[in-house]
Amino acid sequence: MSKEAVTTASAAPRTGAAPQPPADAGDAGYSKDLKARHINMIAIGGAIGTGLFLGAGGRLNSAGPGLALAYLVCGIFAFFVVRALGELVVYRPSSGSFVSYAREFLGEKGAYVAGWAYFLNWSTTGIADITAIAMYTHYWSFFTDIPQWVLALIALAIVLVVNLISVKIFGEMEFWFSIVKVAALVAFMLIGIFLLVTSHEVGGQTPGLHVVTDNGGLFPAGLMPVVIVMQGVVFAYASLELVGVAAGETAEPQKIVPRAVNSIMWRVGLFYVGSVVLLALLMPGSMYSSDESPFVTVLSNVGVPAAGDVMNLVVLTAAMSSLNSGLYSTGRILRSMAMAGSAPSFTAKMSRNKVPYGGILLTSGICVLGVGLNFLMPEKAFEIVLNVASLGIITTWVTIMVCHLVFVRRAKQGLLERPKFRLPGSPVTEIVTIAFLLTVLGLMWQDPEIGRRTLFLIPVIAVALVIGWFGVRGKVARNEAERADQELGIKQ
Repeated sequence: MSKEAVTTASAAPRTGAAPQPPADAGDAGYSKDLKARHINMIAIGGAIGTGLFLGAGGRLNSAGPGLALAYLVCGIFAFFVVRALGELVVYRPSSGSFVSYAREFLGEKGAYVAGWAYFLNWSTTGIADITAIAMYTHYWSFFTDIPQWVLALIALAIVLVVNLISVKIFGEMEFWFSIVKVAALVAFMLIGIFLLVTSHEVGGQTPGLHVVTDNGGLFPAGLMPVVIVMQGVVFAYASLELVGVAAGETAEPQKIVPRAVNSIMWRVGLFYVGSVVLLALLMPGSMYSSDESPFVTVLSNVGVPAAGDVMNLVVLTAAMSSLNSGLYSTGRILRSMAMAGSAPSFTAKMSRNKVPYGGILLTSGICVLGVGLNFLMPEKAFEIVLNVASLGIITTWVTIMVCHLVFVRRAKQGLLERPKFRLPGSPVTEIVTIAFLLTVLGLMWQDPEIGRRTLFLIPVIAVALVIGWFGVRGKVARNEAERADQELGIKQ
């Protein structure tokens, strides 16, 4: 029996009962130790990370104040993606998240592509995170003489050990990491507003709207630089889908996830757009750089060096949080794939503390390659991996929206029941979002130095995926047949 038939049979309405979604073998064995406060703060943490704290500096320098519009536009589409994922989570919570939904709605090939694309995203994001950590640490003169690659390796080792302990420890770490990030951003915005209201000099000049108008306006270098940085801005939102993964390890996902998803939109507006607007009003874009957090740049120019030290510690925390989240999510995604046969068998292994350590170790292994990148090209390491990570996250988000399209279509056919928590405007919302994401991917061609080279990786990645599929398809087919037999046995 084909996967399509199995899925349809398991999702078909039963007499006198609501349609039952299919189970995912990869969800077995997890604890349910994540609480509502953990999920809510994981959602916030996913919306506040390295892409804002470090990436905004270089983007302000190249694109100018118009960067705020890029964050707003990308934020709206990011919300559509996480809202679609939230509806799928309420329909059927799974630690495999969108990979599990791709398996149900697109088949094993879809799950295979989605899973490995996500692994590409987070393994390269992990490299970006350890690069950022090393760069942040170099801000302090005490660490200047330590090579960037050594600091990156130390950071990876610390987060790896912590992530292997238990999901409860992960949840607590993310909770407090997010508290620190939110508190710091709120404090910065209050300081920025105070500097504006009191006309306190920042970097030798008075802040205000004239900082924008006197330095070329919203688009000092034209509209194209703002368009080109879009893929980097998309990367800044690349942890929002973590809510879907974490939902598989909480006791009440149908209640908790909608609240977390609905709160994301105003956080995006406040933290991303608001902070970028403030940065643009306080200092000209030319005074920011890609090798220092823009928040550190502002606070250091206020005349209180200790303030820069404090903010640098905060952005260091944000990078550690992102790395922690990446190891967590890929461990769960790879386990879901391994149970289906499309990932190495050892990534399905669980520790006594119910942690899928195999996948976590595999992701960490790729991050070690990032340590080598920091050794060879410390100046370009962050931007290189950011662009590669963008390929993975765009693929992941497109997969989520395609899954949702199929999900809605099957609901209209009466094969399953949509929850009350829904993505508005379907199917137009999904189609427009997919078109936007593919456009962002195409815009990378306008960046000849890194973006265009990144696009040349697409056929290489595609060939690798095809070769990999031929290597695992036999095992996937056997596992699929076993699941079909088990489901038939249950029904009989």
